[in-house]
Amino acid sequence: MIFLEGYDSIVGDILQLDIIEKNPGDEKVIPFYWYNIILKQTKEIIGQISLRIGKNDHSYYNGNIGYYIEEQYRGHGYAYMATLMLYPLSLAHHQDQLYITCNEDNIPSIKTILRLNAKYIETVLPPKDYVYYYDNMPKQNIYLLSLKS
Repeated sequence: MIFLEGYDSIVGDILQLDIIEKNPGDEKVIPFYWYNIILKQTKEIIGQISLRIGKNDHSYYNGNIGYYIEEQYRGHGYAYMATLMLYPLSLAHHQDQLYITCNEDNIPSIKTILRLNAKYIETVLPPKDYVYYYDNMPKQNIYLLSLKS
């Protein structure tokens, strides 16, 4: 996996994404970029987002994009904005379709994913050989996001 130059900091109107790590992955985890989500005006770190490159058996349940917004910053559309900011990087890696997943009861993430126009595929319990499986794991909603215009 070759990480691309020019994406260590991605600057938008409201947010900035600054790289935390470029992880090459292993036999189970696909390579990923991991960013801090920063509120430009105040320079506060308000969450993290990752873009996972490629697909394997585990990425279907984990998704190609994962985000977390600190509780006090939720409800402002920051996860939505940060996800949009990763589109050029995803396309530069020739990924024009991304899986996005969330726990089946995570209403805020479901709203974000639907706002991105991702299409619902299914709700499923990941298999026990899933790299991040744990006892009493909730079912995951699986969506497919197309970046094609």
